[in-house]
Amino acid sequence: MPLAKEKGIKLLPVDSEHSAIWQCLWGQPEGSLDRILITASGGPFRGYTKDMLKDVTLEKALAHPTWKMGGKVTIDSSTMMNKGLEIIEASHLFSIGVDNIDVVVHPQSIIHSMIRLKDGSVLAQMGKPNMMMPIEVALYYPRRGPGFMEKFDPFAQGANTLNFEKCDTKVFGLLDLAYYAGRKKGLMPSVMNGANEVAVNAFLNGKIGYLDIERIVSGVMNEYEKTNVSFKAGSLDDVLNADKEARMIASRIMETED
Repeated sequence: MPLAKEKGIKLLPVDSEHSAIWQCLWGQPEGSLDRILITASGGPFRGYTKDMLKDVTLEKALAHPTWKMGGKVTIDSSTMMNKGLEIIEASHLFSIGVDNIDVVVHPQSIIHSMIRLKDGSVLAQMGKPNMMMPIEVALYYPRRGPGFMEKFDPFAQGANTLNFEKCDTKVFGLLDLAYYAGRKKGLMPSVMNGANEVAVNAFLNGKIGYLDIERIVSGVMNEYEKTNVSFKAGSLDDVLNADKEARMIASRIMETED
C-alpha cells in the first residue's frame, strides 16, 4: 500500500466484499470511515455447534449454499477463514484496524458489504451473488459498464427479506485467529495463511479431520510466536520465509501425530 501511494497508483479490488466497500466509499471525505461490515453467507455450517462440527465430512464441507468455488476456497468459506483473510485484506486496502471491521452473517448474500461513517450513516452495496459485477466495476472504472447481468429485482424471492446474524467465533475459531494475526500485523498473517493452506490441503486429501484445521493453524501460530522475536515484514523475502516456515511447522505437527 505505501508503494501504491508513492507511485500514485489506485488498487481496484475485485473480490465482491472489497469491491462493495470500495464502491460505498466513492465520494466520501477522507477520514469519514468509522467501521466496515463485511458480510458472509455463513457457509454450509451456519447454526452448527462445535460438537456438530466433529462429524463434518469432506462432502458436507464442499456443499456451499450460495457460491460455486474451488475446493480450497469452499473449505475456507465453511471454516470462516475466508472472512478472516478478507478482514486483513480490508484493513490494508482501506487503512483501518481489524478491530473496526465486523463480520455480519447474511445468508441471502444480497448485500455484499457495508460501511458505517462517523456520523452513523450506513451504506451498503447490493446485487445478485455473482462475480461478474465486481469484475465489471474494476474493468470499467471510473466509468460504469453496460451491465452484463440480469438486473437486480428487490421483489424477487430471496431478495425481499434480509437477515443479519453474528458469527459465533467460539464455533468458528479460525476467525478469532485471523483477528489476532491482523492485530499482530507484519508476518503473522502470512504464517496463519501458510498454515491454513497446508491444513486445508490435508483435509481435502483425507489426512486430517475438519476441526484439525483450526487446531493446526493455532499450533503453528503459537510455535512461530514463541520461536521468533520479530514479526516485522521488511521485504518480500521475509514474507516468503515466514510462509515457508509456517508450512514446515504445520507438516511437522501432522507427521508427529501420525
